[in-house]
Amino acid sequence: MGDIEAGQNTNVFFLVAVTVTTCVIIHLIYKTIFGSKKNEALENETESNQNAPNEEASSETAVTESRTSSKSKKRAPWKGKTDFSHQWLLKNLKGHPGTVLLVDFSSNGKFMAATCDDGSVILWDIRDLSQKEHKTLRVNIDFDYASHVAWSPDSKAFIVHTVRENHIVVYKIEKKKDGGIGSATPVITFDKAHEEDVIGFGISSNGKFMMSCSSKTDMIIWDLKGQQLERLDTYLMSTHAAKISPCGRFVVATGFSPDIKVMEVVFTKSGEFKQVTKAFELTGHNSGIYDVAFDVDTSHIATISRDGTWKLYHTKIDYINGQSPHVLETGSYTQTANPPKIALSPDAEVLAVAVDSSVEFYDTYTGKLYDTVENVYLGLINYMKFDASGKYLFVCGDRAVRVFHNVCGYYTTIGSCTRLLGAKQTSATVERLKKTIEECKETLAKFGK
Repeated sequence: MGDIEAGQNTNVFFLVAVTVTTCVIIHLIYKTIFGSKKNEALENETESNQNAPNEEASSETAVTESRTSSKSKKRAPWKGKTDFSHQWLLKNLKGHPGTVLLVDFSSNGKFMAATCDDGSVILWDIRDLSQKEHKTLRVNIDFDYASHVAWSPDSKAFIVHTVRENHIVVYKIEKKKDGGIGSATPVITFDKAHEEDVIGFGISSNGKFMMSCSSKTDMIIWDLKGQQLERLDTYLMSTHAAKISPCGRFVVATGFSPDIKVMEVVFTKSGEFKQVTKAFELTGHNSGIYDVAFDVDTSHIATISRDGTWKLYHTKIDYINGQSPHVLETGSYTQTANPPKIALSPDAEVLAVAVDSSVEFYDTYTGKLYDTVENVYLGLINYMKFDASGKYLFVCGDRAVRVFHNVCGYYTTIGSCTRLLGAKQTSATVERLKKTIEECKETLAKFGK
């Protein structure tokens, strides 16, 4: 048995030795054959690199530089929805969480109230439009929002009309020592009177009454304590807009009818409410009226119709003795699927028409389009209003109020002064008119006009 085991061990050692020897021989053969080819390839590659120096190195350098430059390059700042730029733009009044629906200015010219569909009313201090920052006060309406807002004639309160509850709410203003707004507190809530959405609301400049009008045919005249003085039927089938004239005497409603009835709210000499009576009528359109606007003293009224035209009426008339208003000018505007909105400058020389997200400026003396500011918002323009001076147009839309220079106003002022120079004038008047023309031309030049 010992001999057999010794023989088996000898065979194992022999097989191992043969296997190792075979592997060494195969390795030497592989190295001899393929090693020479590898050396040749390396030599050829070296020669190629010597013939075309730095190609690969330059490529790697280019990639490195490109990556480095992309890292060092600053990203362009992200522009939000409220960012907008235009040569005519004075500033964006931002800070509204939702869409701005409407604005109104206090009679003292110091403050602006803006309603927002998120349930807030933001009060702006606009005493100096040239300053960078403006003080604001946010007033929240719980579980509702205001479709309309109006300042009281004494600038000590503002009134809103809410959407869901259809309530009129009066807010009293508390001011700071520096004249700014400190707080606003609700003090009176009127009883609900309309079943449908309110499309028109305001307070008269003389403080004698308020008006609210729904999208149906009901218009209500209120006193300032919340009592209904009179309830009217507009007979318009559906009402598009309703407003109080700046003089505080008239109320108007527009809708399905191509004519507008201008109604006077009459009070006795002692200040008691008497009646609402028809004063005069605006005629001439061929289809329903979308919107209406007034100049500062109600001597001119502008209308815009479904028939594709706008009209400017002279309304400083003796309607009691039978005088009727007459059309001063008619113009055409760009029609779209959405109803337009209008604003008339205090001097009645410029008509601004909101067409979707753009604003068209018209010279009311010639009826011609002066210029258009396009794409003011991503969505629709909700409301427009000139300030008391007529220098600026405030436009309401998504999350901001945009304030534009009334560039068209400088152009129309040149035209009106030139026409006055054609008539007989004193030397002092001629000098004043020429100076005004020169100043307007200098201002237009700044806007590239």
